[in-house]
Amino acid sequence: MRTLHRISLLPGGAGNSADALGTLRRQKLRCSCTVLEYSLLSLVASSLYRAQVRSSLSYAIIKNMIATLEGLVSEKVGDTVVLECAGVGYGLLVSFEDFGALKVGAPARLYIYEHIRDNAHDLFGFRSLAAKALFEQLVSVKGVGPKMGLSILSVAALEKVRQAIAAGDTKFIAQASGVGKRVAERIVVDLKDKVGLAPSEDATSFLTSSSADPNDEALQGLVALGYLVQDAAAALKDIDPELPPAGRIKQALKTKI
Repeated sequence: MRTLHRISLLPGGAGNSADALGTLRRQKLRCSCTVLEYSLLSLVASSLYRAQVRSSLSYAIIKNMIATLEGLVSEKVGDTVVLECAGVGYGLLVSFEDFGALKVGAPARLYIYEHIRDNAHDLFGFRSLAAKALFEQLVSVKGVGPKMGLSILSVAALEKVRQAIAAGDTKFIAQASGVGKRVAERIVVDLKDKVGLAPSEDATSFLTSSSADPNDEALQGLVALGYLVQDAAAALKDIDPELPPAGRIKQALKTKI
């Protein structure tokens, strides 16, 4: 880029002309440095922006790469079904119910949930969209990973699992491998009114204690975060009950737990 400089030559002879030329040289030097710095900063900013865009696009593509797979069931090994699609065999982790329903050599179409980690890329398959939706609700609960979520779906038929969550049947949920009492309670607290069934009035009766109100939203929030009912009730005991639930939870986390 060429920069044009305009110099006003003041009367007074050569001295003023020399001063003017010196000023011009200094201006050109400062201008050159400024342009160079600006160019470098622009280059760095542009590179960072392009890298960020590429990263965002890559994440979006990976996250939604596979929605469904359709092909022939070629093998069944353990809890994995191999689905042959256009010459490629995909190993899919499925629930106990789906494993029994899928037959080797028969065509199948499965809804896919991808779980990508640094050292693994697991694919979970579901014969129905409703089963996948419940699975995604389960893994949204703190402490429930994809394999635990699949284990819960394997306890019984899909409708019975939904009924157990809505009814607050923690013993039924805890039958799943790796699911303890605390996780089962957290699942009920988080999902009892989200599984498409009317929750039982005593779904969260396990929250009841001498100092706990099962309908207390702040108490439910702390339990959903993973705290024991007794600890959550003790933390909320001295906090103003007139505060909104979010404010009470914040104070409990700050001062008590």
